[in-house]
Amino acid sequence: MTNRQLVSSGSYLEPVIGFSRAVRVGNIIVVGGTAPIAAGGGTAGIGDVYVQTKRCLEIVAKAIVDAGGTMADVTRTRLILTDIGLWQDAARAHVEVFGEIRPVTTVMQVSAFVDPDWLVEIEAEAIL
Repeated sequence: MTNRQLVSSGSYLEPVIGFSRAVRVGNIIVVGGTAPIAAGGGTAGIGDVYVQTKRCLEIVAKAIVDAGGTMADVTRTRLILTDIGLWQDAARAHVEVFGEIRPVTTVMQVSAFVDPDWLVEIEAEAIL
């Protein structure tokens, strides 16, 4: 089996749920549902999906870099929202990072996240 590299973001939920922020196997990096957790804890940008999306993308970018990739290697993203009516604000933050890279992207709505202050989570996949 190819080497398996686990990447942690330090989320308080990683040991509670038993997950890694990202996993790299060979030339593939997969980043799990990434919430807008502020650097000092708590939720970044409460009530503002644009700010929350930017924070999620910062965490995703760090995980990808920590696994040996760059955002230019991202081939897929998923924007997961609790209110699909806010998709344009999330998309605005997404295009700031991926406007030239243009990975395949899914935008979808779910009923809730673990923390009710989270309006968005992001997943990403990269191929090196």
